[in-house]
Amino acid sequence: MNIYVGNIAWSMTEDELEALFAEHGAVTSANIITDKYSGRSRGFGFVEMEDDAAAEAAIEALNETEHSGRALRVNQAKPREDRN
Repeated sequence: MNIYVGNIAWSMTEDELEALFAEHGAVTSANIITDKYSGRSRGFGFVEMEDDAAAEAAIEALNETEHSGRALRVNQAKPREDRN
């Protein structure tokens, strides 16, 4: 399952994001979205987990929790819509 993680700290690394979710199950990938010009974090990312039950547990456990002074927004990622 692909999970959206919003409102992450600017200083968070992909390794830290992966470790946060690994407490709840196997993580396939963790990506923090960055600005293509500055390379700075845009404040959100995506985590892919193998097991849907573990992903649901991670969403339930981490949504609205504080990490590095910011309340995380965690939910199932929606498919990206095409821009016209």
